Amino acid sequence: MRKVVVNIARLLLAVVFILSGFVKAVDPLGSQYKIEDYLEALHLGGVLPSMATLALSVLQSGVEFCLGIFLLFAIQRRLTSRLILAILAVMTPLTLWLALTNPISDCGCFGDAVVLTNWQTFWKNVVLLLAAVVVVRWPHEMFRFVSESNQWIVTNYSALFILAVSTWCLYDLPLFDFRPYHVGANIQEGMEIPEGAEQPAFETTFILEKDGQRREFTVDDYPDSTWTFIDSKTVQTREGYVPPIHDFMLTTLDGDDITDEVLSNPGYVLLLVSPHLEDADDSRLDLINEIYEYAREHDYAFYGLTASGEQAMARWSDRTGAEYPFCQADEITLKTIIRSNPGLVLLKGGTVVRKWSHNNLPQIEETQAALPLEQMEIGQMPSDSVPRKIALLLLWFVLPLAVLTIADRTWMWTKWLRRKARKAP
Repeated sequence: MRKVVVNIARLLLAVVFILSGFVKAVDPLGSQYKIEDYLEALHLGGVLPSMATLALSVLQSGVEFCLGIFLLFAIQRRLTSRLILAILAVMTPLTLWLALTNPISDCGCFGDAVVLTNWQTFWKNVVLLLAAVVVVRWPHEMFRFVSESNQWIVTNYSALFILAVSTWCLYDLPLFDFRPYHVGANIQEGMEIPEGAEQPAFETTFILEKDGQRREFTVDDYPDSTWTFIDSKTVQTREGYVPPIHDFMLTTLDGDDITDEVLSNPGYVLLLVSPHLEDADDSRLDLINEIYEYAREHDYAFYGLTASGEQAMARWSDRTGAEYPFCQADEITLKTIIRSNPGLVLLKGGTVVRKWSHNNLPQIEETQAALPLEQMEIGQMPSDSVPRKIALLLLWFVLPLAVLTIADRTWMWTKWLRRKARKAP
């Protein structure tokens, strides 16, 4: 029974750590943003430069993924179980503090793939902490899938694999996009509130003064005009339905809201997204300008979206020769739309058709310049579907480890048979 309990705890921890590490690895910038949120909550914002928080993001995903694999294969059982216990011993009190104070909306344990409330995260960590105590207490009850002599293959292959995933997702875009602006999503539909959905409730308190005395009143007991208004405060008393997309708004430099104009356009719309133009990569300027010229020739709308101010826009235009108009949008929204600075998004009828990193922008050859997007591959939904990506991951990671496990167990079994035969009279 003890062996069964230990191995159930071991498998639970392994699955959670592998999943947590992998979803962070496929979205290193998202994990970086969450680390920066933690630092802000701890009043340490700006202490670490962005390169350091990005390195921490890649390191965190790699460590979590590898520890999960090591525990799954019972590699360095005592050391691995102790490291996992140490991590959970730190994270459990931290998530309790998050649950009590709520400085950030969610911990980001599973990126955008699975969003948990802070209390759900805390209780999840309590369960994992108990499981970690079990495996630390009896580490040798965990059975091995691969013999000690071949464990180095699993160790090195897992580390190289997760590092390669993070590197590729940094260079291009996340392999799996769990955000509401993923390819195929209609932004207008993501902003809709279903009929009959529960609405959030708010209560406003008014602070008024009369004869030197200040009192608080609600709407129901608001006094007469002899009281002087001082201040008011509004508190949300009931949570309601929040649509997946609730902060998408585009405004011109003149203050005009063009959100509906962009989303209701039945044709193609190209959006060059840069949360901060000051930090944007300018190595592909010629290609960006070529895409803009192509869009202008075919009457496709093209906008630059940024959270930067007018001075930054002017500097970018002077430096790059950009002639496309700029609109302003919320910084967090832009970072959510695409994990690239800058990145290019293609919309049609408010639906996300394609997204490109600045490292992988589409190149329109001279022979294709006269063709509309309807007749080009880049104007269609990509063929690399989620099932295909999962199949590739299984082919490149799961299958090699499965073959290694079967070969190792077969070799150990034949070795045992030979040893048994030698001992036979």
